[in-house]
Amino acid sequence: MLYPIAISMGDNEHAWGVEVPDIPGCFSAGDDLDDAIAMAREAIEGHFEILAEDGSAIPPANKVTVHAANPQYAGVTWALVDIDVTKYLGKAQKLNITLPGYLLTRIDEYVLHHPEEKSRSGFLASAALKVLQQG
Repeated sequence: MLYPIAISMGDNEHAWGVEVPDIPGCFSAGDDLDDAIAMAREAIEGHFEILAEDGSAIPPANKVTVHAANPQYAGVTWALVDIDVTKYLGKAQKLNITLPGYLLTRIDEYVLHHPEEKSRSGFLASAALKVLQQG
């Protein structure tokens, strides 16, 4: 899932600040832009580990457009951090399902051209998560 991060520019005396608008209380910083993005990933993953331990829901990611309209984030630089949230959703369980052949072929074709999905199961999990987070 792609999480937008709001990055405030640093200078010779201040680190680059990062806030993750979709995850309340998730902040980080880095020595430069690249470091700030890397540290944001660590902060998000740390937050998700705590949420998973507590049995709390993983917050959905909104689009940058949603946050960019908020005056609180005026003047920040936006970046996206790709987080595999499935590892925070609990232990994998094997499942036997039946799907129409045409649908299965389309899923496999999509996964083939979108390596971020990693597998058919990963695709199905992320598709289900998107629908569940909307409703």
